[in-house]
Amino acid sequence: MKKLRPTDMKDWEIAEAAEESMKTVYDLAGELGVLKEELFPYGHYIGKLDYTSILNRLESRPNGKYIEVTAITPTPRGEGKTTTTMGLVEGLGKIGKKVIGAIRQPSGGPTFNIKGSAAGGGLAQCIPLADFSLGLTGDVDAITNAHNLAMVALTSRMQHEFNYGDKTLEKKKLKRLNIDPGNVEIKWAIDFAAQALRDIIIGIGGKMDGFMMKSGFQITVSSEIMAILAVATSLKDMRERIGKMVVAYDKRRNPITTADLEVDGAMTALMSRAINPNLMQTIEGQPVLVHAGPFANIAIGQSSIIADKLGLKLADYHITESGFGADIGFEKFWNLKCRFSGLKPDCSVIVTTVRAMKMHGGGPKVVPGKPLEKAYIEQNTALVEKGVENLIAHIETVKLSGIPAIVCINHFYTDTDEEIAIIRKASEAAGARVAVSRHWEFGGEGAMELAEMVVEAAEEAHEMKFLYEEDLPLRDKILRIATGVYGADGVSFTTEVEEKIRKIEEDPELKNLGPCMAKTHLSLSHDPGIKGRPKGWTLPIKDVLLFRGAGFIVPVAGDIKLMPGTASDPAYRRIDIDVETGRVKGLF
Repeated sequence: MKKLRPTDMKDWEIAEAAEESMKTVYDLAGELGVLKEELFPYGHYIGKLDYTSILNRLESRPNGKYIEVTAITPTPRGEGKTTTTMGLVEGLGKIGKKVIGAIRQPSGGPTFNIKGSAAGGGLAQCIPLADFSLGLTGDVDAITNAHNLAMVALTSRMQHEFNYGDKTLEKKKLKRLNIDPGNVEIKWAIDFAAQALRDIIIGIGGKMDGFMMKSGFQITVSSEIMAILAVATSLKDMRERIGKMVVAYDKRRNPITTADLEVDGAMTALMSRAINPNLMQTIEGQPVLVHAGPFANIAIGQSSIIADKLGLKLADYHITESGFGADIGFEKFWNLKCRFSGLKPDCSVIVTTVRAMKMHGGGPKVVPGKPLEKAYIEQNTALVEKGVENLIAHIETVKLSGIPAIVCINHFYTDTDEEIAIIRKASEAAGARVAVSRHWEFGGEGAMELAEMVVEAAEEAHEMKFLYEEDLPLRDKILRIATGVYGADGVSFTTEVEEKIRKIEEDPELKNLGPCMAKTHLSLSHDPGIKGRPKGWTLPIKDVLLFRGAGFIVPVAGDIKLMPGTASDPAYRRIDIDVETGRVKGLF
């Protein structure tokens, strides 16, 4: 294999070169102690793990150390959170620890758009890259199909109820549900950033062409089924959660579930293979579990509970990734995922970069796909000094949970010692450990300082405490997140949202559900254009969605949408395939 040089090779070229000498999935599973019958191979280098068998077999084995990775409010290019997760896994491997990582499967939206895949970068990547980026073992396709099957069942029932009388419905063994076409809770799903499908009219034609109504699409990873995959603890649990999904309401405002449509069993059947986590590897050959999906701004955005439970039994250190910044990804990990799983992390790593500090300090606008301005590649201590206020806000959020915090400065070769010193001083003053990690350029060797610090922090005695009690009223939970995590002065609700919250709080089955906020990831506020640490603002809640199956409420803040858009210069323009070898090129 040729020498890998991130400074003059593209990520896909590095991945392609590394794939020439990667371990087979059989060797990878064998090193973990996975039995032959517990591995479901998908080719030579990827497999699924039989989580039921492994967890039952290793039930009495103590859990390893549980490490969470989050970040500050990122630039539109991201902070390298997955790169850092892969680098930390490699670094722990380098210092002789048995380690596993858990990351989320990428969405086709960003893969073919601006941000690209989510495999990491440089010498800290998950491979094989093309398989990882282009569908993997079909989990996202299964979610898309299961979600759309619910919509097929709903719209079909609406058509038949509209066209048939009660006697005909009874003959067909169908109960009239009296679905309100103006109160449908979900949309169709597709895993692309397809803004043209946000709002559509369906059922145009005659009475045999469906029920005509307003509808639309959401990106697959924002589906409640993806959330269920992230939080389910077994196939039985998944089956029960899918059956509780509310897809619409009847004309008396009673919920219509997938169980009412008798489609929940078929939906779970489509998901029956997806519940098993995928096994892959880092460039340096450490195991990585890939399960559940991204977009913590519009979804729960966590690697799955099942993957975490597997990793904690199979290794001494398990590194799990949460989406975007600590304001949304870590907050959901802390108050939702940990509550569902019963697991408590030993420390949290907050990823930051010098360039993000400059952006939050008032630097020029960062535009994905365009070269960085000079301020980001030349020393500018004034911008860094001002921008650390955003980092401090995220440190305070992690410390509020009681979990030890480590700031990881994801090092770029353009960073200067003076700029790094400013970040280090401010972080330590805020009560966090600090490590500079050069994993992008040097892989595990460059992440050894971070790895050693994680080992040290994971031994620190601490007690995690949730931000809110389960029985706190929903509006108060939202207020506590807005003021205690985002830094808002308060929360405003539309009249419609007030009415939705009132009904939720009156329902004994719903009133204890926690909020899974939908909010921009590009600001601590609801406005992506406001950087740094905003002061003197109010968080506007414009809608509230019910994810009864997943077990939470989704308050929608500001103008966030569940279907992103594709930009004018998307990544798919540069992705191609070598027709002679079948190798994919151009992924990043």
